[in-house]
Amino acid sequence: MRDVRRQGGAVVSLPRALSKLGFCSRTQAEALIAAGRVRVDGRIMRDAAFRVDPGRARIVVDDEPVSAERKVYLMLNKPRGLVTTRDDPQERATVYDCLAGIDLPFVVPVGRLDKASEGLLLMTNDTRWAQRLLDPASNVNKVYHVQIDRMPDPEMLERLQAGMVLDGERMSAKAATVLRAGERKGWLEIVLNEGKNRQIRRLVGATGAEVLRLVRVEVGGLRLGDLTKGAARLLTPDEKAMLDVPRLAASGSR
Repeated sequence: MRDVRRQGGAVVSLPRALSKLGFCSRTQAEALIAAGRVRVDGRIMRDAAFRVDPGRARIVVDDEPVSAERKVYLMLNKPRGLVTTRDDPQERATVYDCLAGIDLPFVVPVGRLDKASEGLLLMTNDTRWAQRLLDPASNVNKVYHVQIDRMPDPEMLERLQAGMVLDGERMSAKAATVLRAGERKGWLEIVLNEGKNRQIRRLVGATGAEVLRLVRVEVGGLRLGDLTKGAARLLTPDEKAMLDVPRLAASGSR
């Protein structure tokens, strides 16, 4: 582990500093601060609004210096029924249950999949990298396979791609195609390059259909592949490079 005294950077709140250093979530950090368990440059700090440069300040929790963790990038095949949060007030099962027993620094999801959704979820402790992937200006494509409760038709696909205003918010699919269709149900492939709350469910619902399953299968050209449901693995250097935003912008990757 590297010592926390490295080249200075942005000044952030103390809970965010502990999160950026890969020590814990912001919620956990606020509890530690309120309990008087955090020192900054030798002083007990109980003010969660206190701002600090995590690259210069010496932060100690329970008499142990907090050091910057190695950068970790992983992919998880999120099962349906899990929430993408670390601290759930309702004590529901979370994606962190899938990481139990794996030696990792504190990592956070890059974006979210709601409880009923499944598939590819990226997780990292590199907050700047995550923010670049999530920035709408980065135009990172995300591909979903979506089962609906009726046969898809050309009019539905046209409406999904043309977009609509829902609850005062303009949204659309970048692309929508039929994967397969039976007598009563069908599967669509929907591509998004923005991340609005429950976007696919809201769009599909506005066409009169209901989403039965929603599986994210690709982010920025990185495919979920045959990763077992509930399993996680580190990205290879090539996979991580594929998701670096400047490369995505240059290549125009799906």
